[in-house]
Amino acid sequence: MIKIAPSILSADFSRLGEHIKQLEACGADMIHIDVMDGMFVPNISFGIPIIKSIRKLTKLTFDVHLMIEEPSRYVEDFVGAGADIITVHYETDRHIDRTINYIKSFGIKAGVALNPATSVDSIKYLISNLDMVLIMSVNPGFGGQKYIDYCSDKISEVRALADIHNKDIMIQVDGGIDETNIRSVVNSGANVIVAGSAVFKNDEIDKNIKALRAGI
Repeated sequence: MIKIAPSILSADFSRLGEHIKQLEACGADMIHIDVMDGMFVPNISFGIPIIKSIRKLTKLTFDVHLMIEEPSRYVEDFVGAGADIITVHYETDRHIDRTINYIKSFGIKAGVALNPATSVDSIKYLISNLDMVLIMSVNPGFGGQKYIDYCSDKISEVRALADIHNKDIMIQVDGGIDETNIRSVVNSGANVIVAGSAVFKNDEIDKNIKALRAGI
């Protein structure tokens, strides 16, 4: 089954609680939460108090994507705030294996994200211990960007690696995906699709999620 993970970075923050309830009612599979520190990426977004405050609004999986420096320093805090999956960037952590095991020690799932130009080879020795690989198909930091075409090849590379070492892994793709290209992304090997602008481009969230599913 292909999972849809709406990114609330594209939501109307003044209506965040309302949008989260809509996502659950509309059949979203998880909520993708982009955490930015203004250092690893040129933007600042959600912090721990926001995640904690919205946790009580839904039972959907909180898929927390840490686009921050030294992510291991904050893992316990994000677990406490309600994260079900924590994904850290390969590019931000000198001791990525240790961080992955640290995340999993709290009984939640762990993922590694790769920026567009980061080689899939970087996770060759990690993939068997991961619950998810996140392939960034735009340069992280802002919503509304265009899908980078060569990332389809990266998705296929991760799928091939997973078929050898971890067949049940989630292969998530984030950036520039809408109803016009979701099929090709899935055909490349993705099984979790992050969509921000495509879901929140207007008030028709239910219709937009249905369009994504229909595009598959």
